[in-house]
Amino acid sequence: MQATVEQLSKIRIFGDLEPSELEGLQPFSQVQHYQQGEILMQEGDRLPAKLYSLLMGSLRVTKTAPAGKETILRTLLAGEIFAAPAIFGNGIAPATVTAEDNCQILTVQRDGLVDAIRQNPEIALQMLSVFNQRLQRLHNTVHGLVSERAIVRLAQFIQYFAAHYGTEITPEGQQLKVKLSYYQIARSIGITYEECVRLFKTIQSVVTYSRGGKITVLDSEALEAITSGKN
Repeated sequence: MQATVEQLSKIRIFGDLEPSELEGLQPFSQVQHYQQGEILMQEGDRLPAKLYSLLMGSLRVTKTAPAGKETILRTLLAGEIFAAPAIFGNGIAPATVTAEDNCQILTVQRDGLVDAIRQNPEIALQMLSVFNQRLQRLHNTVHGLVSERAIVRLAQFIQYFAAHYGTEITPEGQQLKVKLSYYQIARSIGITYEECVRLFKTIQSVVTYSRGGKITVLDSEALEAITSGKN
């Protein structure tokens, strides 16, 4: 199914385009539906030359070690792009992408995207900004695994999602808009499920975790102190 102008406008890198520019992308676009748990692409798959973006739902991006341990590289929410090698690299999926819930994926063929970039180079700058942020986060993650305590990595992980995806004010505190399971968090910061549960218990006066993956920051200053390694 071809994407509508409204759907295209929901992808962050296209957010500043004029309706006429979005209309130019429509013939090159397609929207596909995936069910919860369905694998969109497997690590090592050859990918068509397209821009991949998430229109609705959330995605889990993972890599699996030879020993079988799965590491979550990132969680993607609506509006984000992914699978960069399909456009810029060798066309091989660098990781496995799985639908965490029912999703809509919007793709744009490379030729159409290149034409749009020629007319509006800002699109390319937006894409570079996204990938630069991800490289920086990957660097911070690797550095943290080597040099930071697990409690610090957990606090930094919570702060990242609060800043990147936003929070909602509740009577208890600032609740993250994105829901994260213990499994996701543990696999993202390099600890076990059991250790993740234990760490949340040790900081329950600062951050609470409730059913459904709801995380609420009760004390932002105390969380910042943990993040900086002062606690």
